[in-house]
Amino acid sequence: MPSSDWRAPAAYGHAHSIPAAGFAWEYLRRDDEYRRDFHRLKQKPRHDTHAQTAFTNRWGLRFRGGPGPARRSRISLLDACASA
Repeated sequence: MPSSDWRAPAAYGHAHSIPAAGFAWEYLRRDDEYRRDFHRLKQKPRHDTHAQTAFTNRWGLRFRGGPGPARRSRISLLDACASA
C-alpha cells in the first residue's frame, strides 16, 4: 500500500516526469482487484500458462520472467501487452 496520502498533491510531484508505464503502475498499485489478482497469480506455479494468460487478458500487461519476488524497480516488471 502507498505510504503517503494519495490525496496530497505533493505526493504526485514526480508524476510529471514518469513514463507511461510508471503512471500505469501508480494507478494499478492502488486498485484492490488488481492487487487480489496479482496475489492469486503469485500463488500459482510459474508454468500455469492459463492463469498467466487470464491475468494478461484482464489487465493488459504481462510480467517478464513471471510474477516472482519483487525486483528493484516495479515499473520494470510491467511489459505492455502486445495485443493491447
